[in-house]
Amino acid sequence: MEWTRSGEDLFVRLDPGEEVHESLQKLADEVGFNAAAITSGIGRTRDTLYGFMNEEGVYIRRNLDSPSELVSLSGNIARKENGDAFTHIHCCWCDDDNTVHAGHMFQCVTHVVAEIHIRILSQAIMTRCPLPGVELLGLQFS
Repeated sequence: MEWTRSGEDLFVRLDPGEEVHESLQKLADEVGFNAAAITSGIGRTRDTLYGFMNEEGVYIRRNLDSPSELVSLSGNIARKENGDAFTHIHCCWCDDDNTVHAGHMFQCVTHVVAEIHIRILSQAIMTRCPLPGVELLGLQFS
């Protein structure tokens, strides 16, 4: 991973084999921010686990193992109550047959490259807290 900063903006390049969530959480700790918006991301990834939350608040997960184009990525970075960085990311991928796959990203490994823009929210305090009855950690503002 390499990154550059311009004011509150970070531009990140992830290299082959780097997992997206792990890399961005590590970046939050390295740079030292507590809240950020992930505004865009493109690249080519593999070993993807994605899905959606059903009406009962349970995530349905799907695999996309083969390398695919990362067409669009967005989300946010906050801290959990214990201080660990937490990434919440949604994406669209396109496989080699031009079939689009989209949803909540649980896991995704960079295959060729991933280029991601992050806007640090230096004045915001965002904390991820458990929500009753669903798998999602809710976003709380202080």
